[in-house]
Amino acid sequence: MHDDRRLIEVRLARVLSERIAPAIYPESVPLRASMWVAPDEPVPVAEGIAAPRTPVEPGARWGAAWGTTWLTVAGTVPPAWAGRTVEAIIDLGFDATMTGFQCEGLVYRADGTPVKGLHPRSQWVRIADPAVGGEQVLLHVEAASNPAIGFFAPTTLGEKATAGSAPRYRLGRMDLAVFDEQVWGLVQDLEVLGELMHEMPEDPARRYDIVRAIERALDAVDLQDVNGTAAAARTCLTGVLARPAIPSAHTVHAVGHAHIDTAWLWPLRETVRKVARTAANMTALLEQEPEFVYTMSQAAQYDFLKQHRPEVYARVKQAVAQGRFVPAGGMWVESDTNMPGSEAMARQFVHGKRFFLDEFGVENREAWLPDTFGFAAGLPQIIKAAGSQWLLTQKISWSQINQFPHHTFLWEGIDGTRIFTHFPPIDTYNCSMQGSEMAHAARNFKEKGRASHSLAPTGFGDGGGGTTREMIAKAARMRDLEGSPKVVWDTPAGFFARAEAEYEHPPVWVGELYLELHRATLTTQARTKQGNRRSEHLLREAELWAATAAVRKQAEYPYAALDRLWKTVLLHQFHDILPGSSIAWVHREAQQTYAAVAEELTALIEQAQWVLGGERAGVNVFNAAPHAQDSVPAGAAAPVAVGDPATVSPRAGGGFVLANNVLRVAVDERGLIVSVFDLTQERETLPPDTVANLLQLHPDLPNSWDAWDVDLFYRNRVTDLIEADSVVAELDSSGSAVVRVGRSFGSSKAEQTLTLRPGARALDIDTAVDWFETEKFLKLAFPLDIHADRYAAETQFGHLYRPTHTNTSWEYAKFEACNHRFIHLGEPGWAVALVNDSTYGHDLTRTVRPDGGTTTTLRASLLRAPRFPDPDTDHGAHLFRHRLLPGATIADAVREGYRINLTSPRPTVAEPVTPLFTIDNDAVVTSAIKLADDASGDVILRVYEAHGGRATALITPAFPTTGFEVCDLLERPLPAETTAAAHTLGLRLHLRPFQLVTLRFTHSPEPLAD
Repeated sequence: MHDDRRLIEVRLARVLSERIAPAIYPESVPLRASMWVAPDEPVPVAEGIAAPRTPVEPGARWGAAWGTTWLTVAGTVPPAWAGRTVEAIIDLGFDATMTGFQCEGLVYRADGTPVKGLHPRSQWVRIADPAVGGEQVLLHVEAASNPAIGFFAPTTLGEKATAGSAPRYRLGRMDLAVFDEQVWGLVQDLEVLGELMHEMPEDPARRYDIVRAIERALDAVDLQDVNGTAAAARTCLTGVLARPAIPSAHTVHAVGHAHIDTAWLWPLRETVRKVARTAANMTALLEQEPEFVYTMSQAAQYDFLKQHRPEVYARVKQAVAQGRFVPAGGMWVESDTNMPGSEAMARQFVHGKRFFLDEFGVENREAWLPDTFGFAAGLPQIIKAAGSQWLLTQKISWSQINQFPHHTFLWEGIDGTRIFTHFPPIDTYNCSMQGSEMAHAARNFKEKGRASHSLAPTGFGDGGGGTTREMIAKAARMRDLEGSPKVVWDTPAGFFARAEAEYEHPPVWVGELYLELHRATLTTQARTKQGNRRSEHLLREAELWAATAAVRKQAEYPYAALDRLWKTVLLHQFHDILPGSSIAWVHREAQQTYAAVAEELTALIEQAQWVLGGERAGVNVFNAAPHAQDSVPAGAAAPVAVGDPATVSPRAGGGFVLANNVLRVAVDERGLIVSVFDLTQERETLPPDTVANLLQLHPDLPNSWDAWDVDLFYRNRVTDLIEADSVVAELDSSGSAVVRVGRSFGSSKAEQTLTLRPGARALDIDTAVDWFETEKFLKLAFPLDIHADRYAAETQFGHLYRPTHTNTSWEYAKFEACNHRFIHLGEPGWAVALVNDSTYGHDLTRTVRPDGGTTTTLRASLLRAPRFPDPDTDHGAHLFRHRLLPGATIADAVREGYRINLTSPRPTVAEPVTPLFTIDNDAVVTSAIKLADDASGDVILRVYEAHGGRATALITPAFPTTGFEVCDLLERPLPAETTAAAHTLGLRLHLRPFQLVTLRFTHSPEPLAD
């Protein structure tokens, strides 16, 4: 039987490819073709259609990398084809194995109306069904000659300036052709059954029936007259295709989909066109396939259409209104979720859900993140606070070491919120409806016996393309087919409602959903990460001071500017931009964008501050942090000296000693820290015979996925950068003790500045690196004399704990992890925190010393130098700021994390400014103060419990208000909310650990003087 099956498989493959598939188009006539090459960037549709053309023939070379060519094809349907189905076939020179990663096209009619997209698996355009004969055909194709960027090899194709001007493609077939639907149907029949016969349960009789049916069908095909015998061949298959699935068969909910990366191996401007091509293709397919439902996430991509392709957007809006084209996810983009800050993660949902509500009246209940590289533990309550309740992802199936134990489960975040979550067992977000995929989904599903439904995102993605008519045809055959899971087309909400209803007590997973892969995305492209962090905090300040100026001085609140700037920053949090895994073009533009965002936000901040503070000179300085800083409370006030000047003195044996009344720091002659002594606790921070602030350089060539991955074997070799070019010390004008250390290594240089401020419990460490290494990984190490089995790392709206040990493979796999502004490691009564202004990746290891003590080494990841997809990743100048806090509590870590990210030069002003709110408990931290998005003038205050315990706080507004409401993230009131209670001075909050609360205060228009 096995041999029979193999023989049929070989026969079927040859007959399908050589005889049956070519007979889908039995007759054809050539189209006349002409083209025009756009001189630089893409031009408007009307300009492209109107441009002069030059005649071309099949085989002509065309398309420089990243260029645009307008191709026109024209012809006449032969009269003899009356009554038959006619299609145009337009082959731009496709490689059928790389949908979305090469040339693509969007077809327009002469009046500029979009028809459909062209890609390797969809080269056809329906002309008539049926034809009357004599129809005139005139189609224009906006053809994009995007280069096919191969994986892992360094390439110059990622920048337009270095990609070259040589044509990259050769025009293929351009014909009018008769489409034989009977032959096309036979191809689908045979492919489904041919795939299924390898996946049947171990029941020889069932497999035998399929094998013999295929054999009879192939025998019925006259290879010299395929079109005349296709119907007879299909009759041979009707019996096996009509056999129903067993009643207990697994059900796959197919969701039409094209996961389009908002940028990756193409720039943002090309994503605009990818979305247009795919959306045009899918709306056309929806018109032809009544059962098909298509889903597209990422509100930003809908906005691309609205702004740049309104003719395609009109079709999308119509299909959305019909319930066929389904907005999904409710986020601005499918963002990274590890690195975006608390407020930014919230705003992904605010801007995404609000766009879908405003444009379509659609309220998303699911978060849709199939390709994101792991999920921070703070995300569940953000999803819930946005009014959603479900999460879909697929990427966790990529983990290298541990197989995740569930496909459908409840995910519990740091505050206790649980979200119903599904990982499609099909293990792809680009399902093509192959029998092997369906069988894998059913076999792989870990909830067997408890649940029977899973989801399959179906269509070509990453580079776009979407679902094809062939996928729809296969799904129809597997709707209820023996040996196959049942397949139904559905929406994400339809699937989740069904899955949740059938699974009454799903298992619970607590904490982060860590992806055991792509760990280096926490470090790669440091400028992009710094731009994101800086933008997040500038946006916080801009909203805070603009709201204060609007309430206090009745200044105009910059709604439109802040909305636009938030969307720009959120766009760049896409999971191939912020993680650093896109081509050079993307990151070059990101750096320019972040600079422009910073300039505009700084202007908004200063304008509001001058309105608030009167004259542009004075003694009062602004503090945007949620805590007092340098004796300045939130608002603006005059700073007060916090201690005697620090001192610097020579160290015995070489180097220097920095000291104030809190810390004493010894730096040796090599510029390495050999002691950090806490004078108040009489506790040494460093283990014996160790050095801190140590730059370490590793070789870094992962097994694959250069920009994405770091593999544990990178630790096998390390170079400690201990030689110094210079070590100098000084007292600066602020009374701070400073040591400056210069180093050279490889092709790079580093200068570190160690600063001990008067009265400070922290040592500031600024590391400037001029980086020109290749395939290297730079770390900054701090060995600590601490014995602890866990440490805290900040995440969205709180922190999570990770083990310091590797007892299990799950802990072993987390050898590189994410933190936001701080890491905190301690024993009962004493701890150390390391805060930062822009780094995310870190690692932590433990060793036992000969004296029996434990050395726990914390290392911040600074820079990498992968060669793909950007061969010059991060070359150039960088500045990283860290702050080491011996004797720090979690409260200290939270406070200093804000401080280091919000201490930027601001104008001093004449008048003090009191904050809009006072909160009497430092554990309740302000995440945002802004005016309500509906322009009502109401004031929004978002707070969270930051220390990890229960907290009660009195919140007192310092402006006229007639009441408050507890709201969701979209500023809509929540019913029966008992978190807050009215108080004579404002309101009293009672928060659970890490609980997030949004409060809306009705603002009385009467101004209140400071």
